[in-house]
Amino acid sequence: MSLKLGDLTFLPFEFHPIDLAAREQKSPEYLAKQPFGQVPYIVDDGFYADQGTPLLPSSSDLKTIALFEQAASIEQNAFDPYATKCVFEKVIFPLQGLTTNQEAYDQAHQTLDMKLAAYDQILGKQKYLAGDELTIVDLFHLSWGVLLKAGGSDIMASKPNVARWWNEITSRPAWLAVKDDVQSVDKY
Repeated sequence: MSLKLGDLTFLPFEFHPIDLAAREQKSPEYLAKQPFGQVPYIVDDGFYADQGTPLLPSSSDLKTIALFEQAASIEQNAFDPYATKCVFEKVIFPLQGLTTNQEAYDQAHQTLDMKLAAYDQILGKQKYLAGDELTIVDLFHLSWGVLLKAGGSDIMASKPNVARWWNEITSRPAWLAVKDDVQSVDKY
């Protein structure tokens, strides 16, 4: 599938919310479609892919692919672990009736702040993490980034270039359509 991410807002889709707290992603029905129980996964004309696999750059340009892979590595190693820890401590654990470990939260938040300083340098030189075109890697930040705010952190607005980037990706029509549990869009 060759798809330019910027065109996603014009593609029909059907959204199926997954109750992570109830571990719905580990149900036999879900595991039949995504054997690792990962969220999200995409179905395109009967083809199942997880973590945005079909949305890789549709380019034979090695530099474009390398920048995409680099950005994916940055998100996976410099954002996700620390944002995840912060969200679990301030949002998920309290919803489950568990106590927040403030020290663990503070440590993860401080590390995330340092990592976002590097993001700010990158985003000061280019519009998005992989260059000047939006990729799925930018969008990987949406779920944890929004939940950071829900947990009381304004960290995504704490650095000027990160704030510009964050405001841009959170104001995209495709995100605005799904952030409040839109179930489907036939034409956008």
